[in-house]
Amino acid sequence: QVQLVESGGGLVQAGKSLRLSCSTSERTLTLNAMGWWRQVPGRERELVAGKDREGKIIYGDFVKGRFTISRDSAKRTFFLQMSSLEPEDTAVYYCNSYPSQLDTWGQGTQVTVFS
Repeated sequence: QVQLVESGGGLVQAGKSLRLSCSTSERTLTLNAMGWWRQVPGRERELVAGKDREGKIIYGDFVKGRFTISRDSAKRTFFLQMSSLEPEDTAVYYCNSYPSQLDTWGQGTQVTVFS
């Protein structure tokens, strides 16, 4: 079973930064096509950022230049660097294949931003 493990979340003050990490043991899952999503209880999961195999990167409208995705192929880790965090960014963040997602999602990592 494919395993996606997110980490790096936490409790931070508005305006601060966090870097989320996503690791996978699945060798067939290319880190060239990965994305980050987030979900707040009672709301649909929404795309934060996605990079496809052609290198095209899409960010959610709410990102407004504050977040950046990257990868470390050697460590099979995918990152989401978040800066200028706002309370509205509070959510559980998940990674998955992009644009088509695997059926199995990880546990996610909680990000809580206080003002």
